Amino acid sequence: MDGKLLVRRANVQRWVWAILVSGIAALLSCQRPEPIRIGFVGGTSGRVADLGIAGRDAVQLAVELRNRAGGVADRHVELLIRDDEQKPEVAQRTVRELIAQGVVAIIGPMTSAMAVAVVPIADEARVLLMSPTATTGDLAGRDDYFFRVNASTLDNASRIARYHMGRHAARRLAVAYDLRNKSYTESWLASFRATYVQDGGEIVKVVGFESGGETTLLQVAQNLLAVQADGVLVVANSVDTALLCQQIRKLDNRVPIVAAEWAATERLIELGGKAVEGVIVAQNFDRNSIAPRYQAFYQAYRDRFHRDPGFGGVIAFDAANVILDALAQRQEGRSVKETVLAIHRFEGIQEPILFDRFGDVKRNLHIAVVRDGQFVVIE
Repeated sequence: MDGKLLVRRANVQRWVWAILVSGIAALLSCQRPEPIRIGFVGGTSGRVADLGIAGRDAVQLAVELRNRAGGVADRHVELLIRDDEQKPEVAQRTVRELIAQGVVAIIGPMTSAMAVAVVPIADEARVLLMSPTATTGDLAGRDDYFFRVNASTLDNASRIARYHMGRHAARRLAVAYDLRNKSYTESWLASFRATYVQDGGEIVKVVGFESGGETTLLQVAQNLLAVQADGVLVVANSVDTALLCQQIRKLDNRVPIVAAEWAATERLIELGGKAVEGVIVAQNFDRNSIAPRYQAFYQAYRDRFHRDPGFGGVIAFDAANVILDALAQRQEGRSVKETVLAIHRFEGIQEPILFDRFGDVKRNLHIAVVRDGQFVVIE
């Protein structure tokens, strides 16, 4: 056969294959729509990383399970994770980055101080923030793009105050609170104080400290115990609460200690050891729950990450599924925020999640005590 003919035939074959390949690629691209992108923002490094890591992992698990089940409206869900480092400027930058990358919603932040810092950015971009654990009262009752699946400090702190007054003899409390997350701690303390004083209690000392700052926790403990108080209240993260309890117990091994729900992670017990035995905390989930949905989640989380999810993981899983369910039911032309408000009621893993018109919810509150190295629900 003529050599030129062979070359021409080879060229034709290559041309045909190129057309076939490009056609198949085009067909596949039509069959594989762009993924739906959602973001996660939380503090996954630094002193309060336990809360952020639990939240991140639970959201990742929720997305993995949803993708195994076919995704959302036959589209794969892509999770973009960012560490806010518990720094307002970093949180603001990461939220802007996620919005620029086309996320339809962001799960987080995990703390109130970071939420306050980024809500204006989300409002301007009209991108929904669904926070698992930012509970500051400063963001309650507002028509904005900040929603949450945990109760606000206005609810939690006042209910803890009523419990404390009803069940304990302590009527005079000395209080320590973290100044680095004032959006949460000051809001929480104000709500607690209002109910506690109204019911006949007295706050005899308030000591503010900066987490990881120059003031030693021994100094804080000394200041707390220098007054005639019959109980100590700590409003801080799990690490500082555990370390402060150790310093308090060096000076007084009998004074009752109460902690805000922010402290109630597994890290409190790991670091605090015997010093946190008897500490009373509140939680917005029941560690003893036998609800099938919770048990299935708990086992899946343990299998995936080889540790307990804690309250941060439980509530973050709920937050992720609210977003995923809303995306699955969203009608054309309706925003994620509008969809969540229209659906109103979502199934959580322990209790229904009902949003009011401002994106706030109420949850059951469970009182627990640290006993034999475990959180034991007592009410």
